[in-house]
Amino acid sequence: MKTTLAIATLALGISLAPALSIAADPTPAAGTVDRSSPTTYVKDSAITTKIKSKLAAQHISSLDRIHVDTDANGKVYLSGTAHSQAELDKAVSIAQSTEHVVGVQNDLTVRADD
Repeated sequence: MKTTLAIATLALGISLAPALSIAADPTPAAGTVDRSSPTTYVKDSAITTKIKSKLAAQHISSLDRIHVDTDANGKVYLSGTAHSQAELDKAVSIAQSTEHVVGVQNDLTVRADD
């Protein structure tokens, strides 16, 4: 019984993770993202979700402070802070290696004091 409940809770959490990660991202600067087409928005969201999932799988401790957004052309914008240069470099590497990403704009900074 406990195992079934644990598995059901885990499955629910995994299914809600992409929606929560998208909702947690701040609104990008005006003009950087084209949301005029639902198809474009879904494609952009899929890229953003893939990157956030890969970052989570790598157990990057500053994941909650790294914001990811993708424009209509597949360019990824990383902003926020990381605990170390290694985490920053890993986040950029993950974004660059994700399928359908055409470029990465890195606006991440290192701030270890948080």
